[in-house]
Amino acid sequence: MERSRRWRSGATGRLGGFIEMVRERIAAAAVAHFDETGFRVASRLRWVHSASTGKYSLITVHDKRAVEAMNAAGVLPTFTGVAVHDAWAPYDTYIDAVHALCGAHVLRELQAICEQAEPGAWCWAGQAAQALRDIKTLVDSQLARTPGSLAGMDPVALAELAHRFRSAAVIGANDTRSRSTTLMAKAHALARRLIDREADYLRFTTDPQVNFDNNAAEREIRMTKIRQKVSGCLRTLSGAEQFCAIRSYLATAAKHGVHFFEALTRLAEGNPWTPEIT
Repeated sequence: MERSRRWRSGATGRLGGFIEMVRERIAAAAVAHFDETGFRVASRLRWVHSASTGKYSLITVHDKRAVEAMNAAGVLPTFTGVAVHDAWAPYDTYIDAVHALCGAHVLRELQAICEQAEPGAWCWAGQAAQALRDIKTLVDSQLARTPGSLAGMDPVALAELAHRFRSAAVIGANDTRSRSTTLMAKAHALARRLIDREADYLRFTTDPQVNFDNNAAEREIRMTKIRQKVSGCLRTLSGAEQFCAIRSYLATAAKHGVHFFEALTRLAEGNPWTPEIT
């Protein structure tokens, strides 16, 4: 146990420059994904945050969940690209970024509202969800024909589906404007968000680099959940920080086609793998 602790401490000490390089490259990216999840450390709830692109992963841990932790991670304060995330409000405080909201997340929210409706009855949330799925199908079909470009997509079809999406949200907002119950208040807030943030939800229809969902960010933090499920909470915050630094290193190496055994061997030998500058 003591030997393992010393190895992790030494390995993390050799990753300082690597982590800073990853932080800078994500901050300079055109599109990046962000997410966070709870993580028990020393019998307390802490928060793991991820920032990632197709080539780089940065995973950090902090006492806080919101802006203080995001600032400490060091990406969002200087990020000016498209930030893909769920609709959690603290992300929106970074006004220099363009925002894209996760379609998969809102589909789950819409499904929850549909499940409260009378069986067989029309539900505004169902129309909004179907319109969003149809828009995704339209975009996916275009990208399959012309990878990396949306220039040939049928503008009339897109406009019609966007109108169905918007109309459903407007009906939902009107039908729930009394907010007389907790469920109705939540439904109203969602409908208003669909209206107010339509451009952010449909960002993937105008920028081919933007994904429909935020699954990339969720994958980044999956290993921390597995680690917690298998081994329980980490005993110290420094241990959690070391775990996250090594995960950042291994995840980034994997994205560049480097096997984890090779990456770990080089790290243990004092010569951490680093990506080539392109």
